[in-house]
Amino acid sequence: MEERDFDVKLLPELLEERRFVEARSVLSEMNPIDIAIALGEVPEESLLKLFRILPKEIAADVFVEMDSDEQELLIKGFSDAELQAVIREMYVDDAVDLIEEMPAIVVNRILRHTDPATRKEINELLKYPEDSAGSVMTTEYMSLKSSMTVEDAFERIRKTGDEKEDIYTCYVMDPNRKLQGIVSVRELLLSDRNQLIGDLMETNVISVTTLADQETAAKLFDKYNLTALPVTDTEDRLVGIITVDDAIDVIQEENTEDIEKMAALLPQDETYFETTVLQHARNRLPWLFILMFSSIMTGLIIEHYEVAFQTMPLLVALMPMLMDTGGNCGTQASTLMIRGLALDQIRLSDYVKALGKELRVALLVGTCLSIVNGVRVYIQYHDVKLAFVIGSTLLFVVMVAKCLGCTLPMLAKKLKLDPAIMASPLMTTLVDVSAVFIYFQIATAVLL
Repeated sequence: MEERDFDVKLLPELLEERRFVEARSVLSEMNPIDIAIALGEVPEESLLKLFRILPKEIAADVFVEMDSDEQELLIKGFSDAELQAVIREMYVDDAVDLIEEMPAIVVNRILRHTDPATRKEINELLKYPEDSAGSVMTTEYMSLKSSMTVEDAFERIRKTGDEKEDIYTCYVMDPNRKLQGIVSVRELLLSDRNQLIGDLMETNVISVTTLADQETAAKLFDKYNLTALPVTDTEDRLVGIITVDDAIDVIQEENTEDIEKMAALLPQDETYFETTVLQHARNRLPWLFILMFSSIMTGLIIEHYEVAFQTMPLLVALMPMLMDTGGNCGTQASTLMIRGLALDQIRLSDYVKALGKELRVALLVGTCLSIVNGVRVYIQYHDVKLAFVIGSTLLFVVMVAKCLGCTLPMLAKKLKLDPAIMASPLMTTLVDVSAVFIYFQIATAVLL
């Protein structure tokens, strides 16, 4: 569908002028996601009116893509019949996502206008732990029997496919609903119509259990180039599937959470503008307090070497460069470790190998930085001893920083913590303490 060059701000104007057919025509030519974005930019008083003129076949798709605040506003304005129509057209996993975002009073109204069978499926999905594979799966998948022919399979797809979220991969189950294999629609199209499904199906099936971590499940999509992933219970019975769009949402959510932790922020579900100023402050203060008090260690070390300052005040001017360089080196190493652990490119068993590699990198990087800064200090201050102190300190600081950058994320992983918490702010604080200690140990030994 081509994107229409139209100013969405004109939509309320079309409503005011009662040009409903033109507004409907404009919206009908847009993708549901673009419509949701467009409706998010119109005044609240126009939102419900514009939604009501949408063609019924795309209204539910648009509703799913809208922000939770806009969905809540629409639900409050819907008649019972309108709410029932939208919920009926939604896939079960999308309905679960909606319910999780709504206040209790809105949830009660949604469930009242949901048919008993769908309500039962929703309640079953809501029982799964947050962040588990079961919590993001859908129960609307295409099932087949091994005794069916290709012709039988197509007949079943034609009859029930409109109700399924994904029909491109079909799941073959025995009478006890145990997963036997999978077969793609492509395979069916290229096969003889009288061939049995049992002869075509792939029996080596990649699957996860309902209690598996959602991030683990999402990684399988990338590893095996999947478009859907079957989810089984503890008895290997198929209970649902995770589709690729849900896997992308999980990956985006997990990456956002990692980025927030790496910036010393508590993770949040709302977008930047949806989060209140008070909540932003609450998300930032805990780590800021921890980092602020941890930096006291740096101050205590500096205080301990007060005599060195008095003897050679120039040491203070050179300290920020050493601390910043060490922090940058540690952050580089920790970022690579965190990303490698997240993508399963690095495992805990690789610690010695990774540490050895970082030490070799640190030796090369540290040597280059120490030579350049040593020469700079000598040219600027004409002091060989001071140049030696700066150069040797840089070498040791870089090596310590790289070691910490490699070790701390691994340690977090070992302790079942998110390695992202060992990123930039915490890493910088620890490296600062190490850099100051190394600096004054060498300075007092050489200069005093």
